[in-house]
Amino acid sequence: MTGDAVADLLHEAAETHHRVYRITDGEDPDWATWYANWLVELSELPSLLGRKPVRSELTYLLVLLDKEFSEGSVAEPWEQYYARRLTDAFAA
Repeated sequence: MTGDAVADLLHEAAETHHRVYRITDGEDPDWATWYANWLVELSELPSLLGRKPVRSELTYLLVLLDKEFSEGSVAEPWEQYYARRLTDAFAA
């Protein structure tokens, strides 16, 4: 269940980021920093994980997961893939 809730937060973060960066059609080369800050400071992620992730570690993991996902070898939706990996990485 935690994975689904984290996936939902990741989807919400994506929608929010796109609204914030609407003037550039969502283009933001430093997207991972924005996502990490939003997830750590403005979402329920810390309570879902049972601890507050270090923002820089979360940023790193988001970039890593994006590179892995972009290779095209992942069959599941990005939110599910990221949620599963983040939940594993930050398990309390």
